[in-house]
Amino acid sequence: MIPNKLKKGDTIGVIAPSNCIDEGDLEYINASISLMETSGFKIKFGKYIAENTFKYGTDPKKRAEDINTMFADKDVKAIMCAKGGEDSNSCLDYINYEIIKENPKIICGFSDNTSILNVINDKTNLVTYHGPTFKSLTSWDTEYAYKEFMLKFAKAENYIGSIEDEYETLKDGVAEGKLVGGNLSLFSKLITGKYSINVENKILFLEELGFESSPETVNSNIYYLKQNGVFDKISGLWIGNYYHKSRITLEEIIIRALEDNYNFPIIKSENFGHIDKKSIIPIGINARINTKDDRKVELLENMIN
Repeated sequence: MIPNKLKKGDTIGVIAPSNCIDEGDLEYINASISLMETSGFKIKFGKYIAENTFKYGTDPKKRAEDINTMFADKDVKAIMCAKGGEDSNSCLDYINYEIIKENPKIICGFSDNTSILNVINDKTNLVTYHGPTFKSLTSWDTEYAYKEFMLKFAKAENYIGSIEDEYETLKDGVAEGKLVGGNLSLFSKLITGKYSINVENKILFLEELGFESSPETVNSNIYYLKQNGVFDKISGLWIGNYYHKSRITLEEIIIRALEDNYNFPIIKSENFGHIDKKSIIPIGINARINTKDDRKVELLENMIN
């Protein structure tokens, strides 16, 4: 299921499936409200978006209730995660996937929101979007995230990122498959167990936050993917941003771990992740990697209707 694009006058629901909005977020949250209202949209916040009973957010049942309520609300045409955090996967047991199937609409976020975006897609076949959070529309130094939101969700432009984005080829080749992925730490929790994601013949995109994840932690997570057969199943790999003070890169960790025992193309770009360039990547849309092309990644179907 591919959601419909937004039009002026539509309502955007804002939820906090990870950490709650606190006082330190208000400058950017208020700036994002002003920006989106100026752009012609209405904003509606989830009931529990600022509740902090656990000292980092509220009960996962309440956070999931906000998700379910926003999908059920006929006035809400898109849902944005307010910010990231650490434990959106705790909401997964309480999300009503049938409500989502019956009310398909845009849902967008990144970082910790990786969990709910991939599981919702896997459980409902609804295309979800790895991209800006509501806070990050205004919390970075450039307008890239806001422009992405408008181009992809309001104007329905059907390409990844902007024409100026640069890509690097790490392994030549061509691959096709549905896009899955997001933050490495979070995606690593989704490859076994109750909410394991099917990665067979998929194009996997990965990024990581260097401020929180050391190279050895990243290496551990990559080996966890490897030991659980992820790299034996995917059709292509797309590596995004990871900056650590050691200057050890995500791509060198991955290439070293794979030890040339792979036959899929690998590309690298700096247009998604914990940086200002937050390209909107549709999870569940068929795409092609062709390392001979300048832009490297092409969508094979519309990312939004």
